[in-house]
Amino acid sequence: MEQLKQQLQAAGILYKENEPLSAHCTFRIGGPADLFVMPRDEDQLCQTVQFCKQSEIRYYLLGNGSNILFADEGFRGAVIDVSAEAAGMGLSIYQNADGDYISAPAGLKLSELCKFALQHGYTGLEFAYGIPGTVGGAVYMNAGAYGGEMKDVLEAVSYLTADGRWVDSEASELDFSYRHSAFEENDACILGAVFHLEKGDPDTIKARMNELMQKRIDKQPLDKPSAGSTFKRPAGAFAAALIDQCGLRGYRHGGAAVSDKHCGFVVNLGGATCADVLALCDEVRAIVKEKTGYDLEKEIRVVR
Repeated sequence: MEQLKQQLQAAGILYKENEPLSAHCTFRIGGPADLFVMPRDEDQLCQTVQFCKQSEIRYYLLGNGSNILFADEGFRGAVIDVSAEAAGMGLSIYQNADGDYISAPAGLKLSELCKFALQHGYTGLEFAYGIPGTVGGAVYMNAGAYGGEMKDVLEAVSYLTADGRWVDSEASELDFSYRHSAFEENDACILGAVFHLEKGDPDTIKARMNELMQKRIDKQPLDKPSAGSTFKRPAGAFAAALIDQCGLRGYRHGGAAVSDKHCGFVVNLGGATCADVLALCDEVRAIVKEKTGYDLEKEIRVVR
């Protein structure tokens, strides 16, 4: 770890030691990271990953922390904040014979990408407005809502491979499916993404974005810490409906609870631990399996 810290200092890359991860995720749960690294641009991000590999220090790439449950004991290694990297990079638009494209850095908040598309009159990303998270995180898990998914508008992704090579791949090569991409298996570091969008009427685009945001406000427990939708949608059913059907609305374990407002969300009522959330999820899964036959799968990522 000392070698890594020396390399970061020499490269002018900011970091903190023993940083509480509860401050960097929407669940507000998680112990300290040995190092919390804040690269300010793409070059520093690539350097940080390279330094970690050289020192054989495990690392985790963190965006907005909106689909993450950090362990109570924290993370032994380096957590790399890619949202800081986005501040040093801009969005860009380009056109070719096949259409119009927007290029975005991985650490950019998805909501900012949606607003940028609106400002320039591009439609296709309305479904993503209000999804908490970054471009990289959304690509990683093929985030979606209200009938749309990232793969529907994604053209290409730039990333570092596990052995440090820079690669640009077309979206069709990255095994996208429901809440899944090749990045869940290939240990790559997403750097940026390109989206293929169509021109549209700004007033219509804005109205649709506002409509979907209002649906989120009306139906989701946005007033309490959570990691968003806790379980994946099982084939032929909806996780929230199954949980509600089993009488689990408001069901608690310690400081964690099934939301009273939307049964698809597990929320932190105050002081919840990772252990509380995992125990609650296990109990909910067992009861739903016993009463309905459906086996729920967690959508949130547990990082230890």
